[in-house]
Amino acid sequence: MKSHILVGIAGGSGSGKTVASQNLAPLFPSNEVAIISQDSYYKDRSDLGIEERAAINYDHPDSFDFDLMKQQLITFLDGDTIEIPIYDFATHTRMRETETVHSVPIVIVEGLMILGVEFLRKLMDVKVYVDVPADIRFIRRLKRDIEERDRDVKSVVHQYLETVRPMHEQFVEKTKNYADIIIPDGGNNQTAINLIQEKIQLLLTA
Repeated sequence: MKSHILVGIAGGSGSGKTVASQNLAPLFPSNEVAIISQDSYYKDRSDLGIEERAAINYDHPDSFDFDLMKQQLITFLDGDTIEIPIYDFATHTRMRETETVHSVPIVIVEGLMILGVEFLRKLMDVKVYVDVPADIRFIRRLKRDIEERDRDVKSVVHQYLETVRPMHEQFVEKTKNYADIIIPDGGNNQTAINLIQEKIQLLLTA
């Protein structure tokens, strides 16, 4: 019987990773599950000017502090509380505040590239890839970035064409080969979500 289960949910931008996580978590008692996002681990760019920050390719693996993510996940799986960074997407900097997350039996980690990072992959008990056509992912990303990240249409389209699409093809798409479970049609595929739930319960009771 395992005391902690780590579920990794990956997929392209706008595929529904967060939705899948939010649909999976309520299937367990609220005090037994936590969700951690790769987006919290964007590197702090406060040492750079605004124009320099805007020029960075935020869809490249180098934009993320995977070492900190690994360190905190190991601490979490050991049963200790962690302080997760809070990232400000408008300024590309980390806020002074952090999010306190207490260790629980089930942790869901969701993010673009988590299946492509070997040392993170080795920590995972269940590896999931959310697979959605590119046009649907783009529409979802456009809507999200405008409504939640204070972006305009022109900048979102430019970023998608210049970095999001090529980085997806180079770093994200191929990581589906590492997945134990592939979810077609996005995070609202309840049949696939139920399958993941069953897998977790088996691991907790085995």
